[in-house]
Amino acid sequence: MTETFTNYLTDNAREASINHLNIALASSIQLQLAIKQAHWNIKGPGFIGIHQLLDEVYDRMSEHVDTIAERCVILGGTADGTLDGVKKNGKLDAYPRDAVHQDTHIDELKSRMVAFAGIVHESLKEVGELGDEETADLFTAVSRGVSKDAWFIGAHHTSATK
Repeated sequence: MTETFTNYLTDNAREASINHLNIALASSIQLQLAIKQAHWNIKGPGFIGIHQLLDEVYDRMSEHVDTIAERCVILGGTADGTLDGVKKNGKLDAYPRDAVHQDTHIDELKSRMVAFAGIVHESLKEVGELGDEETADLFTAVSRGVSKDAWFIGAHHTSATK
């Protein structure tokens, strides 16, 4: 571990939080890439609205990525956002290259966003139990934000009913 700025945490809590943060970092980068893949390739009657929404969601996801990485370094770890780190630590399924129709992209993004929110929700419980309330709060905010964006995206599904 490098220099830490959290001397009030035990080494065990710090190491566990760094591990959870690197998993969240890798998975959030996977999600970011999925959002851009959809943004570039989406087609359908709601194209422009969804295309613009995905830019906004991507920007919010970028903030989450940065916050997660910075917390990892604050705790004395190394934020591993490299391609190898994402491949090693990322927990999301690969995004389909052949997706085109907006409903396919919506389903694919929504499922990954919900899965990602679940990953960080589990992490918030575990790091909170170890006494790292600040990292737990970070995970709470990320989970809340990504869940809201999943709702925004999911509401564009063309087969939505009453």
